[in-house]
Amino acid sequence: MNTEHVKQRLQSELVVVETELKSVGVQNPKNPADWEATERQMDVMSAAADPNEAADKQEEYVENRAIVDQLEIRYNNIKRALKKIENGSYGVCEVSGHPIEEDRLLANPAARTCKQHMNEEKNLPS
Repeated sequence: MNTEHVKQRLQSELVVVETELKSVGVQNPKNPADWEATERQMDVMSAAADPNEAADKQEEYVENRAIVDQLEIRYNNIKRALKKIENGSYGVCEVSGHPIEEDRLLANPAARTCKQHMNEEKNLPS
């Protein structure tokens, strides 16, 4: 597998994911792997505030949190895959230590496991 091509693909995807993350969250300055959802600024505290705005603000935050959670996983997996390319461990299943199938890496270049262990990927430490 041409890891230079994979690296370019991962770097391009990282830009897209990071842009999407910035649209709904902010990066934690103390932990760059951690992103936090943001809230839309509205007047919800004054007497003139629309009571529906507070509910809308809360709902938007909950939606942003769910989006951030998913994007953050992808962001960290891409960063991890790029590090693995640099240190020569790319394409090795984190569960079995066996090579990850090429078609799996073509479909998901940030995959951490082989096909046999893909259901265990979500349980791996971040």
